[in-house]
Amino acid sequence: MNILITGGAGFAGSNFIRHILKKYPDYKIINLDKLTYAGNLDNLKDIEGNASYEFIKGDIADERTVKKVLRFKKIDVVINYAAETHVDRSILDPAAFVRTDVLGTHNLLEGVKEFAVGKYIQISTDEVYGSIAKGKFTEESPFRPNSPYSASKAGGDLLCRSYIKTYNLPIIVTHACNFYGPYQYPEKLIPLFITNLLEDKKAPLYGEGKNIREWIYVLDHCNAIDFLLHKGKLGQVYNIGSGVEKQNIQITKLILSELGLGSKMIEQVKDRPGHDLRYALDSSKIKKLGWQPEYKFEEAVRETIRWYKNNDWWWKPLKSGEYLEYYKKQYLT
Repeated sequence: MNILITGGAGFAGSNFIRHILKKYPDYKIINLDKLTYAGNLDNLKDIEGNASYEFIKGDIADERTVKKVLRFKKIDVVINYAAETHVDRSILDPAAFVRTDVLGTHNLLEGVKEFAVGKYIQISTDEVYGSIAKGKFTEESPFRPNSPYSASKAGGDLLCRSYIKTYNLPIIVTHACNFYGPYQYPEKLIPLFITNLLEDKKAPLYGEGKNIREWIYVLDHCNAIDFLLHKGKLGQVYNIGSGVEKQNIQITKLILSELGLGSKMIEQVKDRPGHDLRYALDSSKIKKLGWQPEYKFEEAVRETIRWYKNNDWWWKPLKSGEYLEYYKKQYLT
């Protein structure tokens, strides 16, 4: 099976590539990545010599590149991890998010249609549903995005729906809760707080930290996408969640405790505009098919902290700016 992973040099995509190559050594993985600031080939340094893996630098917003890869690599499955994902950045530069998350998704769908690709899986977020005070979002919940990021992801997801209904394309759409784990770019809450504290800097917590998120370890998400790749029903939408809900202040205190630090290392900062209070997913649909999360939250957070402690070679250049300069010279010129 030839699988095109878009955005495979990013956090979630690189973990999935490693998962697939380990579990299915006869599968061929083609990784198409633009190499933005969050696309880091060091994420896949351990498998770059694998004969079943190939990297191609390219942008899914470039229609010619997408179609060239689909045509000449004889792709059987497309899994779209490529996305602009950081809410704060989307507030500053919404156009970049529309370009990748909407136009890029459109190009992939057109390519799937033209070259009769056997399956397309869209990796998306619970944020498309908006905020919910009580209860949980189901796959039938309406989209009410509240940031340029979530709106752009909703746009791509709605394109997927339209291509299912209009063209009968073999598409599965997934909405997942917040990821965490190794190789996550240190702008997201958990890796930012861990790396800041390892550098004796404070954890910048929005407001009082009462915002609630559902959290899933990245390897559990890899298992879920693997499960849907082989057992998911085409034309369906699946929520992927762990059922573990935590306030941001609870996450912060857990990290502080694991590092032997106190609350004096918390810095309360001004809340961001349009900050959703709570996300929560009803994941019973995928669970009824047979998938279940395996990792316990507290232990997976401890494992994540251990990883960042032991791999400062990976994250220190990212935070210092050395990485950006290196990749500009190597890949962006």
